[in-house]
Amino acid sequence: MRSRDGTTAVRAFAIVLLWLQCGASSALARSLFSWGGVGSCATEPCVSDGNDIVMVAYSWPIRLTLRSDGSLLTYGAPVPEGHDFVAIATGSFHNLALRSDGSIVGWPNGLPDVIIGLEWYDQDVPPDGNDFTAIDGGGYHSIALRADGSIVGWGDNRLGQATPPDGNDFVAIAAGADYNLALRADGSIAGWGANQFGQATPPEGNDFVAVAAGSGQGLALRSDGSIVGWGTNQFGQATPPEGNDFVAIAAGAWHSLALRRDGSISGWGNNAFGAATPPAGNDFVAIAAGPDMSYALTRGPCEYALTGDVDGDCRVDFDDLALLLQNWLVDCALRPDHPACIPK
Repeated sequence: MRSRDGTTAVRAFAIVLLWLQCGASSALARSLFSWGGVGSCATEPCVSDGNDIVMVAYSWPIRLTLRSDGSLLTYGAPVPEGHDFVAIATGSFHNLALRSDGSIVGWPNGLPDVIIGLEWYDQDVPPDGNDFTAIDGGGYHSIALRADGSIVGWGDNRLGQATPPDGNDFVAIAAGADYNLALRADGSIAGWGANQFGQATPPEGNDFVAVAAGSGQGLALRSDGSIVGWGTNQFGQATPPEGNDFVAIAAGAWHSLALRRDGSISGWGNNAFGAATPPAGNDFVAIAAGPDMSYALTRGPCEYALTGDVDGDCRVDFDDLALLLQNWLVDCALRPDHPACIPK
């Protein structure tokens, strides 16, 4: 996203991976894909294989990651110690992390130390308490969802972005540059803060299941799998593709992403750096959109015993049928050396 003073800023975003194990038949490795930006990932997606990353949040120039052991890792700035973190988020110049006890930790991402004249609004100083369940960071403000369904905000409030609506029926939050969106339990959406593009005026309806906030565009996923967009649209970032097979959405600065049910990704909006051109494949399980880069995680090993899931990828598809036909009528008692026969 781009902040009001023209500084490139990134809406907090996080992606969650289903890290699962299905037994000896599963040999899938989780990978983090990055594409777009001005570096090597602009021409070819960057892939990190075999890592333990389960969440990613990016605010230039810091990429914050959450590991499967509950610890934090970043590139270019120190992070709080501990192995009890369950969620992360970033704003323009700050980072947030949610602990398993429901408390929030905040810290600057290093830029305020080098930017002269930067106005500081304590957006990295979260409120006390251990009843928080979700966090998100905007331009110079932050928001958090409490266990009772209410929302609290802090930081820059010149446009009312740190003053959430009353109520305790909220189930999800998303922070944009200087506005916010929140999903209610009845499937409707509330918006507040800056509204010069209509970004804080979401569509009516009560069939929404997810929201995402970019620099000036809002996105919402309907229960039927379709996506609706609103707000600024100079690059088409608020005009999602048609279809009703989407399961997740992400809004970056000037581009947007959506994850389809088959594990593939669609992108639209500003593609100057290739951020709206996701890699091919249908093995993705999570997405994230930054200012000029995008991220996705591939499927990890599966720990569920799904009937018909021959290859252990936690879904039943034509690959399972192919394996079944390939090993049709194999009798491991007679042919224990067959590749399909794995001892218990």
